[in-house]
Amino acid sequence: MEVIEGDLLKILNKGKLVKVRLSDIDCPEKGQAYSKEARQFTAMLVFSGPVTVHVKELDAKGRAVGEVVMMDKGLNLNQELVKAGLAWWQWKKTDDTRYGDLEDTARNMKIGLWKTENPIPPWEFQLKKDGR
Repeated sequence: MEVIEGDLLKILNKGKLVKVRLSDIDCPEKGQAYSKEARQFTAMLVFSGPVTVHVKELDAKGRAVGEVVMMDKGLNLNQELVKAGLAWWQWKKTDDTRYGDLEDTARNMKIGLWKTENPIPPWEFQLKKDGR
C-alpha cells in the first residue's frame, strides 16, 4: 500500500496495485497548507491494519472512487479526515450529509485546516495553480 495524498492511495488488490480516490471528500493538494498532515493522518490509519474499499464508481482516469474502512476498527477513513479538519466535504458530488455535519463540527471547533481564516479549497487552489 502507498499513500500518495491524503485522499489518494495505491492499494494491493489481487496482486496488483490499484489507485483509489476517496469519495465525498477533498484533501488539501500538495503544496497547500495541511497537505502533509492529511497524508500523514491517512498513512497512520491505513497502515494500522487491514482495510476494505467500498467502490462507488470509476473516475475518468480509471481510478476506483470509494470509501476506505479500517476493518478491525470500523473507522471510515473518509469521515475521519473530515472530522480531523483535514478534508472538505464534496457537497456537489454527494448528498451524504454526515460529511457536512462532520465538517461543520470541525469548523466550529477550529480543528485542522479550520484553524486558519478562509482556507482555500483544493479545487480553487488547483485552478489558481493552473493559471485559470
